[in-house]
Amino acid sequence: MGTFIQQVVNGLTVGGIYALIALGYTMVYGVMRLINFAHGDLCILGAFVGLSLLTGAAGSGHTGAALLLLAFVVSIIAIAVAGVVLERIAYRPLRKADRLAAVVSALGASLMIENGIMLVWGPQVHVFPAGLLPATTWHFAGATISFVQVMIILASLVLMAALYAFVNHTRFGTAIRAAAIDQDAARLMGINVNRVITSVFIIGPGLGAIGGLFIGIYYREAYFTMGWTYGLYAFIAAILGGIGNIPGAMLGGVLLGLFNAFAAGYVSSSWQDAITFGLLIAILLVRPSGLLGERVAEKV
Repeated sequence: MGTFIQQVVNGLTVGGIYALIALGYTMVYGVMRLINFAHGDLCILGAFVGLSLLTGAAGSGHTGAALLLLAFVVSIIAIAVAGVVLERIAYRPLRKADRLAAVVSALGASLMIENGIMLVWGPQVHVFPAGLLPATTWHFAGATISFVQVMIILASLVLMAALYAFVNHTRFGTAIRAAAIDQDAARLMGINVNRVITSVFIIGPGLGAIGGLFIGIYYREAYFTMGWTYGLYAFIAAILGGIGNIPGAMLGGVLLGLFNAFAAGYVSSSWQDAITFGLLIAILLVRPSGLLGERVAEKV
């Protein structure tokens, strides 16, 4: 029982991070039908921005929750701005072009951000400062639950609930859903589609920056290729739940985290990826559109 509870907590922690990053993929795809392959690198860029602030302040003797909160705010703003710039430069000029051109542009942007991180911060592994959060732990039925895990799980749930409420119960959220259904019809109804797309590239990277900092705080390290690794997991989570479906991205992230945790805990950490992806293939064979994805009829 202790092992089971431990793996559930581990899975929910990592799954919450996957879900936050996956939301960026699914929101962009929902509105633009584009896979933003640079999204994972933006998330890790957020981790490095926060790390720079934290290490600089720690070197001058400043620590505490207020500093960590400031690091989150600065990272969110910086990555949201980077997301808007990315959309303006890499994607907006290609909206009317072939989809392959946008995919190539996204891959190029990903490589550019990844190598930019390496040039600025170096190729070595960077360690997050200790003592950012209380080292409190709780013991329950043989499982050890840390304060960091509880914070990540609760914060992820709150952020996901807030995004769901925003998209489904606000006027601007209605505009986002309308643009996702049909951009031309949305324009005819007076919706500023460019503004909607810009907002998606603010919200998605902003949540991704939080996910990137959560990765750094949880594992206490960051390196320049992490964006590809965690971006891939988050992309798979979005597909698992149903790409373009916001609740689907949340569900997919949590399930992927649990799959990873149980595979590592009960089989082997060396096999966790193979087992996880095998389960993903099995699910998609039964539900090709994802767990919460809708079957869409093609026009002929």
